[in-house]
Amino acid sequence: MSKQSIFKILTQWIKIQRPRSKPKSTPHHVHRPGPQPIVSLSISRPLLSYLTSFSPPPPPPPPFLHRRHPKTSPHLYIADHQPIACASSREREREREREIPTSTMAAASSLHAAPRVGSSSSFSSSSSAGRRSASAARSVRVAAAAGSCAARRAGGRMVARAAVASKAESPASAASSKSDGHEVLLFEALREALIEEMKEDPTVCVFGEDVGHYGGSYKVTKGLAEMFGDLRVLDTPIAENSFTGMGVGAAMKGLRPVVEGMNMGFLLLAYNQISNNCGMLHYTSGGQFKIPIVIRGPGGVGRQLGAEHSQRLESYFQSIPGLQMVACSTPYNAKGLMKAAIRSENPVVLFEHVLLYNLKEKIPDEEYVLCLEEAEMVRPGEHVTILTYSRMRYHVMQAAKTLVNKGYDPEVIDIRSLKPFDLHTIGNSIKKTHRVLIVEECMRTGGIGASLRSAIIDNFWDYLDAPIMCLSSQDVPTPYAAPLEDATVVQPAQIVAAVEQICQ
Repeated sequence: MSKQSIFKILTQWIKIQRPRSKPKSTPHHVHRPGPQPIVSLSISRPLLSYLTSFSPPPPPPPPFLHRRHPKTSPHLYIADHQPIACASSREREREREREIPTSTMAAASSLHAAPRVGSSSSFSSSSSAGRRSASAARSVRVAAAAGSCAARRAGGRMVARAAVASKAESPASAASSKSDGHEVLLFEALREALIEEMKEDPTVCVFGEDVGHYGGSYKVTKGLAEMFGDLRVLDTPIAENSFTGMGVGAAMKGLRPVVEGMNMGFLLLAYNQISNNCGMLHYTSGGQFKIPIVIRGPGGVGRQLGAEHSQRLESYFQSIPGLQMVACSTPYNAKGLMKAAIRSENPVVLFEHVLLYNLKEKIPDEEYVLCLEEAEMVRPGEHVTILTYSRMRYHVMQAAKTLVNKGYDPEVIDIRSLKPFDLHTIGNSIKKTHRVLIVEECMRTGGIGASLRSAIIDNFWDYLDAPIMCLSSQDVPTPYAAPLEDATVVQPAQIVAAVEQICQ
């Protein structure tokens, strides 16, 4: 049927009726449009069915950013419009207990009394309860990991991931697993973690400036937009407060957003969202909301980026209650910490150093997840405990070679967890060496070193044979010139001199 014939049929059925009542009189200077004709259609059913056959299909379900309340609608619509069952935390916990055999629950509960084995830093793959219920084996790993983390929080003791029987690893076995893996750069390890988590959990999404088709300022998110679409990898305007707040809202509604700051210094613009929303909403809402959000981005000194782009925000964020902070230093722990942060029910800030993105290392081919609250023993020793993190780890190891040649035996620990501290690993080392040196890139006033020193004095004062020394960056804006930039941060020669002074 042609368009002209359709038009003729329509004109036969359209009746135009004008209102009989006159409009109320209005002043001449007030302009009001006259009454519009009312069109009433009376179309036969065959004609109506024919015309509606040309209408567009109904709109798809709302995208994954729109989630209905679990009490009213137990479905969460995501980018591919596949519903995912939602439940409250108590319901997820009960469901997990029903899926896991009694023997498995007993084995998981025995983790509370398990002694800590070794000092390696990886435990078996863990997950938020109920997010992954594909198989019984998967549920076993979830229960075991949840039990180990609960034991750490409850008793203050770091239980070993080796207690998980199927995935137990000693430091030697961890090293062998690394040797059988593949080499990646640190930013590629972060990307692998994002891809694995986004494939496994459709609620994981990424927000940030240029994280989409450009791939991020340091290419951490390169290719994610092509793999997962523009709804899950969302380019945002240059407004850190807006897209960080958007991430908080998405986390409140059940998603697991990863918010990237183009530079950590710019996240000061989102300090209100990070402090009052991320850190405190679980408390201020009476436990009604959890904020499983990851805030990550590059920072640190060393690329001649000037004062504004060389900020170290650890000291800013450490006072926010409810916030966890971790710092990666190798491709291995970068991937493991990223996966653990995404699966955490708490807001996590992941600090990445701009000078470590091109660091290459072998990582295992199989899946692994690290504990967010566990330090890493980098080098065992007997004479002095050196606590450090991020880029300063490599300055310390460079100084350790010189110290060994001079007859000293330093023990180096990468604390990794900036909040809370792994006081179990730190305390065991102090009880052995009785001397402590803290090396950080953060500024001295109000930095991580000051908080760590306070925690050591409160808990291990009786084991110290010498005053605690702390080497930090100078309390000055970071210069642009490379020689001046290096002069503001700790150098290996300063570490050697400090150890010699402590061990006198």
